[in-house]
Amino acid sequence: MTRDDPDNELGHFALGRAYLDAGMHDAAIASFERALSLRNDFSRAYHLCATALLAKGMRQAAIDKLAAGVRVAHTHGDATARDDMMQMLRDLGAPLPPLEPQQPSRQLQDGEVFCRRCGKAGPKMDKPPFRGDLGQRIIASVCSECWRQWLDMGVKVINELRLNLADVEARRTYDQHMMDFLNLR
Repeated sequence: MTRDDPDNELGHFALGRAYLDAGMHDAAIASFERALSLRNDFSRAYHLCATALLAKGMRQAAIDKLAAGVRVAHTHGDATARDDMMQMLRDLGAPLPPLEPQQPSRQLQDGEVFCRRCGKAGPKMDKPPFRGDLGQRIIASVCSECWRQWLDMGVKVINELRLNLADVEARRTYDQHMMDFLNLR
């Protein structure tokens, strides 16, 4: 994915995750940094980059990355990533960054949602994109514009990873990329 589309932040994130899983920490850090240069609000990239930095023994760099990630995740309503990074900071004995109460910049109007991906109020989708809990979670947490962006990125994920969505493992891979893209982890 990164070779075919060097500006694909999700591709660089996935590559970083693969490098991290393989114990290739320098390459993982470089991939996560590239993902963050393309999209500086990618909460999980901060988290996993800090994990790779810690594995390299780069404690202060990891703390700095975690603190930045906590602020980004908090701003964008990504509570799971924020809480995970705050726990890592606590485990390291590092101070937690001060956080302002998380609220939309204005009152939401009918037909709007506070989007976890872009961190703004935006138009709500007309209907859930899927049945079940996942569809309800997406419609409650993602604006229609960010969902359209995912649809474009989702096509890239399917094509570049050559996913056959009839396969259960391919669907899991697709869903993992979707959840990362939409900041729903």
